[in-house]
Amino acid sequence: MANKKAIDCIKKDDLIVIGGAGGFIAGALTRYFKDQGFTRIRAIDKKPLPEWYQVVEGVENLCMDLSHEENSIIACRGAKEVYNLAADMGGMGFIEKFRIECLRSVLINTHMIEAANRAGAERYFFSSSACAYNVELQKDPNVRALKESDAYPAMSERGYGWEKLISEMFCEEYWAERGMKTAIARFHNVYGPYGTWDGGREKAPAAICRKVIEAKDSGDLKIDIWGTGEQTRSFMYIDDCVLGIDMIMHCDDLIATPINLGSSELVAINKLADYAEEIGGVKLEREHDLDAPQGVAGRNSDNTFIKEVLGWEPDLSFREGLERTYKWIEQQYNDRKAGKRTVS
Repeated sequence: MANKKAIDCIKKDDLIVIGGAGGFIAGALTRYFKDQGFTRIRAIDKKPLPEWYQVVEGVENLCMDLSHEENSIIACRGAKEVYNLAADMGGMGFIEKFRIECLRSVLINTHMIEAANRAGAERYFFSSSACAYNVELQKDPNVRALKESDAYPAMSERGYGWEKLISEMFCEEYWAERGMKTAIARFHNVYGPYGTWDGGREKAPAAICRKVIEAKDSGDLKIDIWGTGEQTRSFMYIDDCVLGIDMIMHCDDLIATPINLGSSELVAINKLADYAEEIGGVKLEREHDLDAPQGVAGRNSDNTFIKEVLGWEPDLSFREGLERTYKWIEQQYNDRKAGKRTVS
């Protein structure tokens, strides 16, 4: 089937609303739609505008907390399409320590999907996560790839994963009961430039890149790895992610149907560190912190379904994407040392 995108389905002056636009993925999505020529984009995030990762010129930017009903109503007013990527989340260190904050993100989706429906939006996108999958299936680093049906019987990751699973149900029921077209993508570890790289919310690719850069700069040629380093994940580059969001949102065969959006390339954390050292031109002594948050032993995306429906899957190699990310983080690191403003 032909891959439809927003440019094929809505007019250039239809209003697109993007929640969480001060963050990594939603910020990239905002720029993506702006580059496609859409002229009415409303971007919302609770952070003050100077703290947004990307501020896209010509976009209506609102600083509001979407966990409050009245703000969601304002955000969705007049929307043709609503993309909800707003959530309190971060890397494994954050989601294991702050489960209540992660769970409270259910308020955002509850208010946003109702506001979108009342506003007459034609389509609604929800950013779910591979953390919704049954953790009992992820105890081996040599894990089999997770297919969409593996979310049940339900045993999601505590906090963050359960919030995602219940919010998926909201999307399914708004289609079944109210006829609003919803889309649900289960993200698998998105990384790339303009993402969090420091401060505690960063994910493994950014954290490892930063640690390599810090070690080179300090001359202390050591790196700490959380866990044994044998944990495995798949990592999806940001450009593949935003393209996938667009195609999933506009595929009528995927209405109210959870689908994996991730790379199927399985990478061990130790291999990630190998790549980062290679890119940085350095070899570091590794110290493994076995008490640090590690998450599940292994997780990978089974892309059978997305290839069947869309004839496409995220395909940028991890090594290439990591090199692009490393160079961006290195520039951010150097800019910070020079006293310039950087993405945190």
